[in-house]
Amino acid sequence: QKMTDAEQEAAVAPAPEQSPEEEAPGPEPIKMVELPDGTKLPALADGEYDAIVLGTGLKECIISGIMSVDGKKVLHMDRNDYYGGASASVNLNQLFERFNAGVPAEALGNSRDFNIDLAPKFIMASGKLVKMLVMTSVNRYLEFKQVDGSYVLKDGKVNKVPATDMEGASTPLVGFFEKRRLVKFLKFVSEYEPANSKTHSGYDVPTLKCAQLFEKFGLEKGTIDFIGHAIALYNNDNYLQGPALELIERCQLYAQSLMRYERSPYLYPLYGLGELPQAFARLAAVYGGTYMLHKSIDRIVYNDAGEARGVVSKGEDGLPAFAKCKFIVGDPSYFPEKCKATSTVLRCIAILSHPITPGNEASAQIILPQGQIKRDNDLYIFCVSSDHCVAAKGKYIAFVSTITTRPKADLGANLPKTANEELKEGLKLLGKVDAYFFDTYEIMEPTEGGQKDKCYISKSYDATSHFEQTSEDVMDMYERVYGKPLDLSKTMVNLNPEEE
Repeated sequence: QKMTDAEQEAAVAPAPEQSPEEEAPGPEPIKMVELPDGTKLPALADGEYDAIVLGTGLKECIISGIMSVDGKKVLHMDRNDYYGGASASVNLNQLFERFNAGVPAEALGNSRDFNIDLAPKFIMASGKLVKMLVMTSVNRYLEFKQVDGSYVLKDGKVNKVPATDMEGASTPLVGFFEKRRLVKFLKFVSEYEPANSKTHSGYDVPTLKCAQLFEKFGLEKGTIDFIGHAIALYNNDNYLQGPALELIERCQLYAQSLMRYERSPYLYPLYGLGELPQAFARLAAVYGGTYMLHKSIDRIVYNDAGEARGVVSKGEDGLPAFAKCKFIVGDPSYFPEKCKATSTVLRCIAILSHPITPGNEASAQIILPQGQIKRDNDLYIFCVSSDHCVAAKGKYIAFVSTITTRPKADLGANLPKTANEELKEGLKLLGKVDAYFFDTYEIMEPTEGGQKDKCYISKSYDATSHFEQTSEDVMDMYERVYGKPLDLSKTMVNLNPEEE
C-alpha cells in the first residue's frame, strides 16, 4: 500500500521550532508509529493497540466491552458523531430528517420525548443478551421494563402465544382435540433433559428433524406454525428439516423467559435500545478503552500477508495519523469489499395514537408466520409507547418488517407501492396511523471469518423483532476472535464499592 500525498506530508512534517531564548521546556516530540511497509506516521491516539473496533453498533460495543474487561487495549472509532450506528435511537425531528419529510406536526408531540430505534428488537428475559449484560455487570447502567404482550396470527386472528402446557390448555388458537396434542407436546418439551432418558418418552431426539418430532405428536400445520415461529422464533420454514433438539431448546428458552415475568417473555430498556451500545461503551471506557467519535477512517492498513495492522485517520492537526493493532473488529459498512448481501429487509416505521393488540397493551410483539400469510418469510410487528419512555404520552411507535425477495427495481422509486403490497397483512393490523415511513436495507455478511485477514466483521441486523439472532452473531464474533466459545456462565466484572 502506497502512502498518499497527505500521509507523506505528515510523515516528514518537522516538529515546531523553538526560540533559543526560551528556557521553558520544548514541546514533546511527536510520537511516530511504523507502518508495515517501514514508513512512519504520527500516532493516532496512543498509537498502538491490541484491537481497533470500527462502528459503535450494539454488537461492536459488546465485543469492545468484553475485550476491554479481558485486559485488551482497545481503540473504538466511529465515523458518526453519535453512538449506536445502525442500532442507534433518534428523536422525532431526526426521524423526519432521515426521510426528508420536513418538520413533524405539532400534534405528534415534543421531539425530545421520542427515542425511536433504528433496529428495534425486544430482549428475551432468559436469553443470551441478558446473560451478556449480567456477566459484564452492564445491567447496572440500564433500567428495563417488561413487554406487555406476545401474539401470533392464525387463521386471520391475532391471539396470545401459549408457551406452557397450562396456557396451551386454554388457548383459543386450537380446537379441543388439537389442544390435547398441543399440551402433550409442550409438556414433553418443558420436561425434556438430554441426559435424563426418563424424559425422552422413548424418542431418540438427537436423530430427529423438527418435522419428524411434530409428526410424532400429530400436530396440525397451524399449530406447528405458531410453535415454530412464535415460540421457537424461526423466521421461515427451513427449520423443519433442522435438528429437533434445537427446536426443544428454543421452546424451553421461551418458556423460561415467560416464567420470569408471566405476561410475556420479553424485556425492553427504558429510553430505547440506543442506551445499550452506550452502556457497553461505558464499560469499555472504565477498563481503559479509548473512544473516538466523528472520526472518519481514511484507510485500513494491511501487511504483505494481507493481515489488517491498523488504520489511518486524521490526527488533531488534521494530518494523517496511524494507529497500529493486531486485529480489527467492525460492522459491514467499514468493509464493503469483504461483505456480500444475503437478503433485503423491508419495513414500515409508524407513529400511532392507539395500541394495536386485542389486549390494548402499551408494548407488544405480533408475529405473522409465513404459512399464515402465504409468504416466503415471516412478518414481524414491534410496538412500544411512552410506557418505555420512547414516545410522547398517548403515542405509540410501531415497526412492521420482513425479508423481501423483490428485485432492487421495486425498492427505489416504487418502494411505497412495493411496501404496501409486501407488508399489507401487517399494515392492516396497525389501524389508523399519524405518520409513517417506508425503509429498506440489505443484510450484509462477511465473506470470510477473519482468521486470515484479521478483520472480524459483524452481520447487519435482521428483520426479526427480537434479539436472539443478534446475540448469536455476537457469540460467533467472539469465537472467531478468541478461538473459543464465550462462556456466559461466568462473571467477568466483580464490582467493588469504588466502582459503584
